[in-house]
Amino acid sequence: MSKITVGFEVPDFEILSTSNNSFKLSQFKGQNIVLYFYPKDDTPGCTREGQDFRDLSEEFKRTNTLIFGISKDSIQSHEIFKTQQHFPFDLLSDENESICQLFNVIKSKNYGKDAKGIERSTFLIDKNGVLYKEWRQVKVEGHAMEVLDIAKALD
Repeated sequence: MSKITVGFEVPDFEILSTSNNSFKLSQFKGQNIVLYFYPKDDTPGCTREGQDFRDLSEEFKRTNTLIFGISKDSIQSHEIFKTQQHFPFDLLSDENESICQLFNVIKSKNYGKDAKGIERSTFLIDKNGVLYKEWRQVKVEGHAMEVLDIAKALD
């Protein structure tokens, strides 16, 4: 798979999802998709980001936009996180990093040792499956509202 680029169709992919579902991008044609990548379930920044998307989820629905969070955590971890935080959207599990690689969100992090992890990033895919906008090196504060404002422009 090649990397995705703004203005081009996102290649179809299938991945495990919470709620005993399988997420396949092509099944959502006709709806806008927010795909937000986050480093780890149940950590402060990732929890806050998910809560912000949760709190705006009804407004996103009114713009024909669905939300999905994605990290390398297992489905079991996602189910617990989703339940604890009352997320009305599914979380996607990319344990083998294939979708992370497609979206180029795996970055080197140096916390006293060399490690790789997900760089907090969000992608807005329009109803035709085309990448409309991307946000990289996301700061959580105000981010979900910024994404919603752009989604409203798509509606």
